[in-house]
Formats: sequence, structure tokens, C-alpha cells
Amino acid sequence: MSQLEPMVAAAVEWAGESRALALTGLLVGIVFGFLAQRSRFCLRSAVIEFARNFTGGKLTVWLFAFSTAILATQALVLAGCFDAAGARQITARGSLSGAAIGGALFGIGMVLARGCSSRLLVLAAQGNLRSLISGLVFAVAAQATWTGMLAPLRELISGWWTVEGGQSRDLVALTGLGHGGAFLFGAVWLGAAVIWARRQQVQTWAWAGAVGVGLTIAAAWWATYLVTQVSFETHPVQSLSFTGPSAEVLSRVLFASDKEPTFDLGLVPGVFIGAFLAAACFGELKLEGFQGGPGMRRYIIGALCMGFGGMLAGGCAVGAGLSGTAIFTITAYVTLTAMWIAAAITDRLLDQHPAGRLDHGIPPHLSGTDAALESLQ
Repeated sequence: MSQLEPMVAAAVEWAGESRALALTGLLVGIVFGFLAQRSRFCLRSAVIEFARNFTGGKLTVWLFAFSTAILATQALVLAGCFDAAGARQITARGSLSGAAIGGALFGIGMVLARGCSSRLLVLAAQGNLRSLISGLVFAVAAQATWTGMLAPLRELISGWWTVEGGQSRDLVALTGLGHGGAFLFGAVWLGAAVIWARRQQVQTWAWAGAVGVGLTIAAAWWATYLVTQVSFETHPVQSLSFTGPSAEVLSRVLFASDKEPTFDLGLVPGVFIGAFLAAACFGELKLEGFQGGPGMRRYIIGALCMGFGGMLAGGCAVGAGLSGTAIFTITAYVTLTAMWIAAAITDRLLDQHPAGRLDHGIPPHLSGTDAALESLQ
């Protein structure tokens, strides 16, 4: 750390603190977007595979990203290169009621919209107009939940069951696991991902891209931490998330702002650029629209659920499911668990029936493996 400080300080002085963070977000976002597009990283697809007991490699891809994010982040902590104690997910007061209810709503929404917030951004970059519209609705709902008409409801639910910041939100401290134990936890899941990848013959781009996705989580934690160590102003130590950042980008597009650029402001366009480049390089740019009225209704409802749920929970499938779990915040694990359960139930009740398949353009005569393959596309 001491050897890097002069270099980081020089870079921050040259670009300015806020611009340095925005540039960091842009670069990390480009890498994440490229690798997420190539690996087909998607929590929704992983949940559907698990819930339907279907082995298509999507769950394995998610596990590679999840375990790598934990391993790399905890390795930085053990090496003394990163301290998660200053991260907002640990220092600020959290809400367990918000995490549980918000996570469940997000899980329902990502099944209805056929992708979580990060997946919608990636798909929009390669020409999916359904995802583009859903992403815009998601951002509007997130902004309304943070400062608009839905803010009172968010505050009400969040106040039902709160947890103080500090050790009360830190699972490493609460469980006595230690950072060595946290590292071992990630290693166990990585071992499981490797075994399943060999059995399922997961393609190289899929598992390697997922590992890269996990590494971007740790890279963002590390990079923002380094900047804060040499900055005079107070800046958040953070990693990737898409609920708050999407709302911020939308707000800045619609309303002129004299606020300084942030990490989040660079992240969202970075992911879009990275995914677009990946799709363009591999010939996957393709315009796609809605299948009909019922499908459009489902996507919009799903996006609304994700926008409200993600802001209520304090994180999305990436913000809580990867970034938050990598530093072992209790609210992140509650949110992720709620997402899994709610998404699996929603898939069972809606998308495993002919009417639900028609909403997604899946022929009603398909069943079993064929229907599962169609729904995972």
C-alpha cells in the first residue's frame, strides 16, 4: 500500500479526486460489461436452473463470480491492501426488514423482467429494446423510491427492523469467522464451481468471464479505497451496484447538475460500453422488441418491483449479491437469500405454466428441458 500511495496520489492530483473516481468507475464498468456479456452472467438464470433442477451452466457461472468476488476481496483484506470497515454497507445503519422485503421484490421483478438490473443494461447494449425500456422504468422507480413519491413507503418498511452500523452488520465479526475463514468460505464455493464446470463442460468464455466479473468487484473495492486514502475530501469506499447509480445517471441526464462526477456516474455508461464492444466483436448486436402486450406488461411490472426493491434493500443482484456479500455484510446475505427464494417461487407460479411462457414468447407446447432452455436465453 505504501508503495502505491505516491502513484495513486499523483494520479488523483492530476485528474482531481471526483474525476479520478469517475474514471475508475468507467474503466471497471467497461471490463465488467464486456465480461458479463461474454459469460452470460445472470442471477435470474442461475435461480431458474437451481429451482428446476436443470444443468445448463448458468448456476456454475454465477458461482464462479460469487466465489471469486469473495476470494479476491478477502485476499486484499488479508494482504493489508483493503479495509472494509469504511464501506457504507458496514458503517451505516442497515435495515433487515428492508433487506428481506426489498430482496424478495427484486427477486420477483428480475423473473418478470427476464433479468436483473445489470443484465438489463448488458442486454440493452446489444440491442434488446425490451431491456432498454425495462431499464429506464427501473431507474425511474429507483429514483422515486429514493427521493420521490415512494420514499415514505421505503422509510416506513426500512424502520421496522434496523441494525446499527459497525460490527452489528459485519458477519465476519458477528460469527467470529475471521477474514481467513471468510477466504475459506469463498474457496469452498469456488471448488464447487470448478467441479460443476468440469461435469457440465462449461465453455471457457463462460467460466473465465465469470471469474473476471468477480475480480471487478474486488478491483472496485480496492481502487475506491486507494483513492480515499490520498484524498482530502470524504469519498465513499464502494464497489459495483446498479440501483442507486442508475437513478443517479437518470437524474443527471434529465436535470442539469453542478455536482462533481462520481464513481457511479462512470460505472453505468462503462458497463454499457463494455457490453456493446463485446457484442460487436462477437457479432451479437441484434435489435429485439416485445412479443406483445402481455409481455410488455410483465417487463414493466418487473422493472418497477426491482427499482423499488433494490433501493429498499440497499442493493441489487450485484450490489448486494456480489459486492455486499464479498465484505460479509449481514443485510447483503439477507437480501441475496430473499432474492433466491422469491425468484424461485415466482418462476414456479408463473413461468412454468403455458400462460407465463407465452408472455416471454415461449411456445406453450414446449415443456421440460426445452422450455427451460428457452426461458434461460
